[in-house]
Formats: sequence, C-alpha cells, structure tokens
Amino acid sequence: MDSPALTHNVFATLSRSRAALERSGSLGDGMAVAQWNNHNDATTYRGPGHHTLSLYLAGGYQTWRRDRPGIYGAPGKLCLLPDEHESEWVIEGDLRFVHLYFKPEHFAQATVALLDREPRSRQLRDLTYADDPVLAAYCAQIVQLNWQDTASHLAANELAHGVLARLILEHSGPRAYLPKGGLSAGARRQVIDYIDGHLDGNITLGDLARLAALSEFHFARAFRDSFGMPPHAWLSACRLQRSRTLLRDSNLPLVDIAAACGFANASHFSNRFRAAVGANPSQYRAVLRK
Repeated sequence: MDSPALTHNVFATLSRSRAALERSGSLGDGMAVAQWNNHNDATTYRGPGHHTLSLYLAGGYQTWRRDRPGIYGAPGKLCLLPDEHESEWVIEGDLRFVHLYFKPEHFAQATVALLDREPRSRQLRDLTYADDPVLAAYCAQIVQLNWQDTASHLAANELAHGVLARLILEHSGPRAYLPKGGLSAGARRQVIDYIDGHLDGNITLGDLARLAALSEFHFARAFRDSFGMPPHAWLSACRLQRSRTLLRDSNLPLVDIAAACGFANASHFSNRFRAAVGANPSQYRAVLRK
C-alpha cells in the first residue's frame, strides 16, 4: 500500500479512529487520495492545515455533523473541509467514502491561474452534503482507477486537477478579511508576469525583489504572505505546470521542453517531473494521447 496520504492531518485523525482504510495513494503533485469505511464512530477535525474533499460512496444515511443536527448524508453527497475547518461528526450505521487531500499551495496556484486573484483573498467554502454532479463524477472516476498503475495514476492526476479547478471556480469565495502584509496587487501581477515570461532562464530572488522595489529579505516574506509558499517553490511549480502543458499540447522533443521550462537538461527535467507527478515525461505524454 502506498502511504503518502499519511502526511495529511485528516488522514492521521481517521487512522486513530475506528475507520478502516481500504487503500490510499499519491495522485502526484503533492495531492493524495484515501478510501475508507466506518461504522458507529465519532470523529473531530480541528484546523487540519490542508483541504479535504469527501464523497460518500455507500451508506451515510445516519451520519451527521454535531453543529448541523437533522441533516444526514447519502451516497453521492460531498463534503468540503477547508484547511482552517473545525467540525465534529457522528457516524451511526455504515459509511464508505473517499477523501481527496489538497495542500494550501494547490489552492494558491489554481487561484492565480484560474481567477488571477491573490490566493489569500479567497477561501474554499465549508460544505456539508453538497450536490455537485460534475465534482462527484470526477471523484467517482478516481475511485474506479488503480492508483498504483502508472497509466491509471496519471489519469487520476488529471482528474484531481479537474477537481481542484471545479472547487476554485464553483466552491470558493472572497475571504471575509484580508490578512496584513503581502505584495501589492500591482507588484504581484508584475512578479507573476515576469516569472511566466522567463521560465526558460535563470530567475533570481534579486530579479523578483527589484520588480517589487523591496529588499530580497522583505520580498521573500511578502511573497510567502501572498502566495503561501516561498518564491523558489512557486517557480518550480510554474516550470512543472508549463512542462505538463507542452507535453500535452505540443510535439516538442523532451530536450526542447526541458530548455523551455528552465531545466538544466532532459535528465534533470525527467527526474523532477517523476518526483512531482509519479511518472516520467514520456509516460505522461503517452497516457494523455491514448
């Protein structure tokens, strides 16, 4: 059994409960999935620090949330637990469900890409027993796949990115208050545009700090406040995302894709891609073009 989901707090909380883990796995890019069953239990989640999407697969008719009594689950129902979420659940009878785990940086990257908004200005909604046939279908397709098989793993990775996009576009909204600090809107736009336009080159912290008229130290702190991760992590994620797009939409050789995305060579690109996605670039391209 693959166990990357163990790094997620909701996974760890369920592991200490009566819930039985059926299987778990990595979905690539730091995303994870776990399939569970439970019976006559109670579970509490407190600020897990990551986002969790739950789809009920079977049962759940007597499962309810303590702060929302009288509302019960059912197969096909969705629950969204944001990273700052707190709730207590009562499971009476049988319940079988799947969890998808996303880190705050996944939300940040998708928010910028899809909405062109500063990530800290948005938040995922706390959902209990929501109906979203599109989202449920994505999750159900992930459940049907063998997450350990390379081709199925990559298909699940693509579906997970689709889930995240759906969450951002349909189940997020403005944050009630904007935390202090961070880059100004103008500086944020300049920095993102510069990174996107120079992925094939050597981008330094000094280059980015000068765009925002800040020292390197203050820029690094402001960037983390705005995007939830350090500049080097954002740059790495952008390079990997650009490479995914080129693998999917172009016929460029791997050596050219590596150069276009700022990797030292094809070997460096392949190693970094495999570490993030769980398969090498050639496998990724072959699966997407079947």
